Amino acid sequence: MSDETTHLKLPYILASQAQKHVTHNEAIRLLDALVQMSAISRSETDPPGSPNDGDRYIVASGGTGAWAGWDLNVAYRVDGVWMRLVPQPGWRAWIEDEARLVIWTGAAWEPVEGIPESGAVIQNAALIGLGTTADAQNPFSAKINKALWTARYASEGGDGDLFYTMNKEAAGDDVGFLLQTDFVTKALLGLFGSNNLRLAVSADGSAFNDAFEVDHETGVVSQPRLPRFKGYTNFDNYVAVDTWTKIAINNTEYNDQNAFDAGNNRFVAPAAGTYLFGASLLFKVNSSTAARMRGRLVLNGTTAIRGSFGEISGEHVSEATALWLHAMALLAEGDTVELQGYFRAQDGYFAADHTAFWGCKVG
Repeated sequence: MSDETTHLKLPYILASQAQKHVTHNEAIRLLDALVQMSAISRSETDPPGSPNDGDRYIVASGGTGAWAGWDLNVAYRVDGVWMRLVPQPGWRAWIEDEARLVIWTGAAWEPVEGIPESGAVIQNAALIGLGTTADAQNPFSAKINKALWTARYASEGGDGDLFYTMNKEAAGDDVGFLLQTDFVTKALLGLFGSNNLRLAVSADGSAFNDAFEVDHETGVVSQPRLPRFKGYTNFDNYVAVDTWTKIAINNTEYNDQNAFDAGNNRFVAPAAGTYLFGASLLFKVNSSTAARMRGRLVLNGTTAIRGSFGEISGEHVSEATALWLHAMALLAEGDTVELQGYFRAQDGYFAADHTAFWGCKVG
């Protein structure tokens, strides 16, 4: 029969033993050290200068003096001397200067709650909260101001790369980033309802406008909300001699964001930026093919856009001679652009259907 217990190494009182109280008191002393154990610190390597009986420390690596060779063991002060207690797997201790509960794994003292020490392993954790409380809906939650993800360098045993993987079960599911202000979603970036990459924005967190969508098979980028239009006139526009006249572009083939105002025959910029415009003017005779047509694009009804002016100076053929205009302009939100036509020498018409005006935002 052993002289001590298996786990706590408490001494047994033997049948023929004299002074049984000594053995009994030794066991009581060990119980006092181990039961509900609370250690002052686990970061000290040197015994304190003025310890009190009952003080307990977990000796840090590199113990010296009376603690030499006691690394990671429990040092217990009793009757004016230090007693060494060798931990067994499953022992728990409250670390007073850390306010942390730790457990001996057989190789290290690991925290029972919170973030493990360097090198520790977390597997199949149900909830992790960093600076906040995690819940079933957000099992990993962090309330922080900065975060860093960095690749493990080749010199550290890695390959220098870093990939952050987010996976969804099927194409019709969603995976992506929700970007919020005060917990109201303002932007979505990811694969939503398909495998196309999509960026959408919102003013209120409920109604979203797609900024772009990238086809996952072709890589073609669509910009559903990009301001763009193409309009035309559905009647012959008469213009007198020597008179700049707005062409009545009163129909549209397409008109994203309804930026072209067909009622007033002009484009209205829905947002500030750089726009590219083009136009075609088709001549139709009134009384003489001696007419010479001009065209231009006009900003806010008064100012010709630089580079937009053009003229056909040669002989005109009715419904065959055409003038094309192109210009780029920097617009503020609410600026207007209109197409104007002009005849010199003789009056004429700008023909229906093929007299057109178009544009889009490019920057």
